[in-house]
Amino acid sequence: MKGDTVITVESMTRRYGAGKNAFDAVRDLHLDVAEGELFGLLGTNGAGKTSTLEIIQGLSRPTAGTVRVLDLDPVRDRRKLRPSLGIMLQKGGLPQDLTARESLTMWAGTCTRPLPVDDVLERVDMRERADTRVKFLSGGEARRLDLACAIIGRPLVLFLDEPTTGLDPESRRNTWKLIADLKASGVTIMLTTHYLDEAESLCDRLAIMHRGAVVRGGTVEEVVSDHPAEIKLHRPAAALPQLPGAHVRVAGDSVVISTRTVQETLTELLVWAQHAQVTLTGLDARAASLETVFLSIADQFDSHATRRGVPA
Repeated sequence: MKGDTVITVESMTRRYGAGKNAFDAVRDLHLDVAEGELFGLLGTNGAGKTSTLEIIQGLSRPTAGTVRVLDLDPVRDRRKLRPSLGIMLQKGGLPQDLTARESLTMWAGTCTRPLPVDDVLERVDMRERADTRVKFLSGGEARRLDLACAIIGRPLVLFLDEPTTGLDPESRRNTWKLIADLKASGVTIMLTTHYLDEAESLCDRLAIMHRGAVVRGGTVEEVVSDHPAEIKLHRPAAALPQLPGAHVRVAGDSVVISTRTVQETLTELLVWAQHAQVTLTGLDARAASLETVFLSIADQFDSHATRRGVPA
């Protein structure tokens, strides 16, 4: 933790409907985000990320539980809290006939102490497109303008919902640097993204949500630490040897070996192949990553739900 807790979520539930038609989009959620921390909120589609963000941002009330941002209730104290927040939604709603500069100037007029408009356009690499109407901006340019609106008010807490969707690789990297610079300046950031490499690169800590609950959380290292590595290869002509501590799955012409000691298992496999004069083809050994953990969580929980008769 870098400093005092800025966002606290305790036993939060968001329920839609009532009676037999009630649906918990989020249930009994606990989160905390420290000052100056970049916290990632990840999850499959329908995991509850959007409902969680809406409540933390003060756009809706929880059905149960409490939420505090900068020690304020984001709904009851919204007028007091709002100047300290920067929010970048998945889809912006800027007037299409205004230019990028006019849009940002209009947005700056709602802020207590905005940064200079041209300086912010420069930071998001939009200076050369400042006089272009919003309706003529590309999808990536529109996202950069949304980001400009989110940061122009000098927020203490910044919410970024899929900030690099639609950006080309260079723009993504530039946005990553801008986000990292904002974090280094002390801004507390909550990020949602479908790009797992983005989460790995930027997040101090993260939580993975599935079906309304956090199922894994911590630093990237903590999240992947107890997840096995995988060795993949084409099915060899001879039967594989016993590989202590490893789990071998054969599917058609492919073999997948899951192991928590990838170096030892791979060494045993290669030594066996040499002695048995077997050529291993399609060999690919990879340590656990955020992507493998993410995919295994979705598979694990959906398989468990299917076995219980719950539609996945």
